Amino acid sequence: MYHRQAQGGPRRRESSLPWNALRGSTPLWFPAVLAVVLLMTSGVVFRTAVTRVHGDSLAPVALPVALGQVPVQVEGWAGQDLEIEETTRVYMERNFADDFVSRRYLNAAQGIWADLYVVYCSSRPGGIIGHQPMVCFPAHGWIHDGTEPSQIVSRTGRSIRCLVHRFHRPAPSYQQIIVLSYYVLNGRITLSERDFSGFLSRRPNLSGDPARYVAQVQISSVLEHCARAAAADLADTILAFLPDQYGYVRVANEGR
Repeated sequence: MYHRQAQGGPRRRESSLPWNALRGSTPLWFPAVLAVVLLMTSGVVFRTAVTRVHGDSLAPVALPVALGQVPVQVEGWAGQDLEIEETTRVYMERNFADDFVSRRYLNAAQGIWADLYVVYCSSRPGGIIGHQPMVCFPAHGWIHDGTEPSQIVSRTGRSIRCLVHRFHRPAPSYQQIIVLSYYVLNGRITLSERDFSGFLSRRPNLSGDPARYVAQVQISSVLEHCARAAAADLADTILAFLPDQYGYVRVANEGR
């Protein structure tokens, strides 16, 4: 298309190339931003791949003392092992439960009871998610009423963060159950699965240390004060069977 310039100047052809339009509509900073985004994305992918390779290559941390050796007599509580159904046992094995204990404790002096369940996963720490209350209890017909963060204080004065889950079964056979739970990750207490389970298997903590193992502790009863009493009295004993952040297992080094 031609047009005449002002004051009868010579005619000039207007450029209609798409590049000019693109150049006029694209901010000058866009290529630089795009380069930074691509660089960051490639870095995340690389670190994730390295984490997976190094994390999955770690040998499972076998417990020197089996969880089944947790004492049945603890601070006035008397325990008795609970029978595990075969279907449940198969499920646990498929979800990488390397060790576990399931036991009912009775405190005759206080007239209360609570169930203890500890599951230990090291060959695939992320498998512990399949054992959490929000998976297991609804799968067995329990209806979730709510979850809230809380804490207990052990016999030695250690403050332990936990989650309090509430479930019930509907009428006509109405039942309720309170479950206190927390994870032990490389000797440290955590309540979040994001601390050990990522998109590609093991996830490192803030120090870059992959999850060598994760254990979940659950204490349940029909009344909250029963679960809390048992959780407080049993906590130190349970933690003594799990490796601390340095891999030290107290019961294995005390010549029980």
